Amino acid sequence: MAPHAEADAGGMDGYSLNGSSGPTRSVDLFTVNSPDVTYTDAHIKSKYVYRTTSVTKSPEGKYVAKPKETTYDFQVDRKVGRVGMMLVGWGGNNGTTVTAGILANRRGLVWETKEGKRAANYYGSVMMGSTIKLGTDESTGEEINVPFQSVLPMVHPNDLVIGGWDISSMNVADAMDRAKVLEPSLKQLVRKEMSYMKPLPSIYYPDFIAANQEDRADNVLPGSKACWDHVEQLRKDIRTFKSDNLLDKVIVLWTANTERYADMVPGVNDTADNLLNAIKSGHEEISPSTIFSVACTLENTPFINGSPQNTFVPGAVELAERHNAFIGGDDFKSGQTKMKSALVDFLINAGIKLTSIASYNHLGNNDGKNLSSQKQFRSKEISKSNVVDDMVAANNVLYKDGEHPDHCVVIKYMPAVGDDKRALDEYYAEIFMGGHQTISIFNVCEDSLLASPLIIDLVLVAEMMTRIQWRLAGTEQYKGFHSVLSILSYMLKAPLTPPGTPVVNSLSKQRNALTNLFRACVGLQPESDMTLEHKLF
Repeated sequence: MAPHAEADAGGMDGYSLNGSSGPTRSVDLFTVNSPDVTYTDAHIKSKYVYRTTSVTKSPEGKYVAKPKETTYDFQVDRKVGRVGMMLVGWGGNNGTTVTAGILANRRGLVWETKEGKRAANYYGSVMMGSTIKLGTDESTGEEINVPFQSVLPMVHPNDLVIGGWDISSMNVADAMDRAKVLEPSLKQLVRKEMSYMKPLPSIYYPDFIAANQEDRADNVLPGSKACWDHVEQLRKDIRTFKSDNLLDKVIVLWTANTERYADMVPGVNDTADNLLNAIKSGHEEISPSTIFSVACTLENTPFINGSPQNTFVPGAVELAERHNAFIGGDDFKSGQTKMKSALVDFLINAGIKLTSIASYNHLGNNDGKNLSSQKQFRSKEISKSNVVDDMVAANNVLYKDGEHPDHCVVIKYMPAVGDDKRALDEYYAEIFMGGHQTISIFNVCEDSLLASPLIIDLVLVAEMMTRIQWRLAGTEQYKGFHSVLSILSYMLKAPLTPPGTPVVNSLSKQRNALTNLFRACVGLQPESDMTLEHKLF
């Protein structure tokens, strides 16, 4: 049997895998009383009127706005099933931390620290730790908020079966020690179970990651460049993991080292067919993460890229579209970049003109060690820098004729600070009548403790998307969403979007998109927050 961490049959206060009992079956928290919503044993079905504004430009240069309505039918499969999470880089800081965290939550662990007792939680997870507004109480006008996880039937992270690959042969318990993230008292409580978990051999192409990672690479498949045998072996690993653990589906997530950017070569990675042929011919410009993407696509297994490299070359996107397989990425938006997304969104929406953003980081974990190589750093620099672009582009009052804030990103490897990344940011802006404002932020980010809940969110939402279908009202056939899961953008620095669609990096817009899609699936309109019912007399 493939190494894994498996859910106890009755974990989490009697919660059962199929949601038949126990208080965590949160979807039963509310129902929607509407003629447009139907509940059956198998599905939640809703009719939803999507309202947008269509804009045209007259020859005189004036805009004409026209309200537009489109009616969709949504169908959500209520059966969650048994779900596996396979991590590429399972033995790294993020992989070992999220594994220990899920085990601790599953067992309801409490451990001693120098600050007193701490209990397992899912803080930092949007799905498990945040709420959304359901509506207002009819009699009191009080705002009613419910857990995000209660809106639709979702897999609980405690029930995920965990496995994965790593270029290091170290078992997951020893790798947890190597990562130096968690408290020793907590590690002792999960050590025995994690010591039985050993990653599957992964693929290792030395040209794509820093040379300083070579000493970890003792658990690799034969071959140092792309080959079809690697694709087939990864496909076999996924099928074996799925069958051995009696899973209904598997979600694969890359949380391994940052790779260098792959060169875009015509005839190599520009189309699906060229990409497949390039892999078979052993082309040296095909990255390990792209191999994982191809293998997952061919197994119809969702694949999420949590690192900043350009895994999803055009050929990989086209292949996913061809097979109706889900992909999403790139790069976890956890600490400094999430703060940047929120602050830039706020300042520009407030009419304040940012003219300079300087971001400095130093960290001492293995991610920092890998990023000390210039080619790998360049991948990270691109993902961190692009997060402000669409917010700037949306404000042509402040920014005219291609203006853009100066934006500099620096990352340095400092082993002494370990996983406690130091992030220093300076925001310099023009304000009223030639004045200036400078905002400086010093942010100590416990890197893996911020990234691990994002891994959980990405897996939970990706799994959810496999159970949502839609159709235009009046048509017969339901369809799935586009292969590129742009709905994951809230958790990712460099969100991948379907070809021809705009990238949305505004944190508030990304959160609203996620919230409103879930609401649409149960027939609820977005909350406008106008509270007209309390303003009109």
